[in-house]
Amino acid sequence: MRRRKKTKYVHEGRYVAEVDVDLIENEGAWSPFLSIDDAYKLDDVRDALRRGDLVSASQYGRIFELRLVAQQ
Repeated sequence: MRRRKKTKYVHEGRYVAEVDVDLIENEGAWSPFLSIDDAYKLDDVRDALRRGDLVSASQYGRIFELRLVAQQ
């Protein structure tokens, strides 16, 4: 079994969180996959962004705000 770092992006509303997780790779058909802790971490970030709780969401990674800069 091998682990490698991966950055996942969680988009919710006008915010995006950049969260580092470990992907677990093995010879099985379900490879690569997240650990249960990393999956819960992504869920917690998504829930915090949904509530607008940027302080809680920022505990897991960097938070970005999306905004429109040009429109045709």
